[in-house]
Amino acid sequence: MNWDFILKYLPLYETAALLTVKIGLIGIALSIAVGFLCAAVLYFKVPVLRQIVIVYIEISRNTPLLIQLFFIYYALPKVGIAMSAQLCGVIGLAFLGGSYMAEAFRSGLEAVDPIQNESALSLGMERSQALRYVILPQAVSISVPAFVANIIFLLKETSVFSAISLMDLMFTAKDLIGQYYKTTESLFLLVVFYLIILLPVSILGSYVERRLRYAGFGS
Repeated sequence: MNWDFILKYLPLYETAALLTVKIGLIGIALSIAVGFLCAAVLYFKVPVLRQIVIVYIEISRNTPLLIQLFFIYYALPKVGIAMSAQLCGVIGLAFLGGSYMAEAFRSGLEAVDPIQNESALSLGMERSQALRYVILPQAVSISVPAFVANIIFLLKETSVFSAISLMDLMFTAKDLIGQYYKTTESLFLLVVFYLIILLPVSILGSYVERRLRYAGFGS
């Protein structure tokens, strides 16, 4: 193990890690928004939109992120829609993550007993109030394990961004291996930085899950 090499290129990995986290967080935030809207459409069985959402989920979940990125980055410019590599990464992550988040939210919503909604309506609440104050808190609590698993999954999926020339962690590792043939050192740094990114998410997710379970939700 060449520690001089590791120390020399550590700042390069730090820059790549910041880019990876930046794109990952923006993409995950958008995927949560998309997932919630899609889950609401499925839960309330909105005509026409429900069929569109089902098709979207099937396409998104059954195609690799790499293929989706290739389509966004290489195919869309052919019809006049050109975007930067970073924007393509964000959109690709949101497109893939939205379908997984939708299923997580949907399963949480459907796990809430219908009598909860009926009771809220009988007390004079509007449907929107019942959803916001009664259904959603329970649904989100139930969905936390799947929600955290999806976040970790999406952060790991950022490793394919190097395919569209984004200088993320994987791109940096492959570039250094290609230039200096320091495979062990480059992969060691890659593993370390992914652990730095993913372990806090996993620990925080487990903590939130335990807190919600002790509070009476998510069991």
